[in-house]
Amino acid sequence: MDKSPDSHSGRRRRGATNLASCAVAGVFLLLVAAASAVAVFVLFRPRDPTIEVASVHFPSFSASNGTAAFTFSQYTAVRNPNRAAFSHYDSWLQLVYGGNQVGFMFIPAGQIDGGRTQYMAASFAVDHFPLAAVPPTAPSAAAAAVEVESKMRVKGRVKVLKFFTHNVEATAGCRVAVSPTDGSVLGLRC
Repeated sequence: MDKSPDSHSGRRRRGATNLASCAVAGVFLLLVAAASAVAVFVLFRPRDPTIEVASVHFPSFSASNGTAAFTFSQYTAVRNPNRAAFSHYDSWLQLVYGGNQVGFMFIPAGQIDGGRTQYMAASFAVDHFPLAAVPPTAPSAAAAAVEVESKMRVKGRVKVLKFFTHNVEATAGCRVAVSPTDGSVLGLRC
């Protein structure tokens, strides 16, 4: 066999061509992987649910001797903006007056399908609620209103692509102005 200088240069050219092809294929695979990761992040990124308080009522209300007893009722819409189902647990509704908790209720665990809204109605009784003294020169009924705060938290998880679990949480707070005489809702700010 003849080992001429031309046969060595042919092998070198084929080796360099193979190395360049592998490098191009590797860069292409990296670009495909990066594009796939960006697409998954954009399309399947878990987002927190949203809470919208539709209404607040006091179906029963009685006041005497500076205290009140009533039933608090709140109607809420919880929307799941994710493509996957949202399983919620450890959720609650709390009623606060003057910085003190006067009512509390756990929300039962459940599931909200992807892109759906679930409507929740919650009611609980509050006994011996201390009313603050209303100023004797109150110019209007609105000035004599008692203000309570409703706080709601919905906590849970969303599974992304059936493998990855992401914890999500939403909170909502509303200030409710209530008439101390008959329990009618005078104002609602969320």
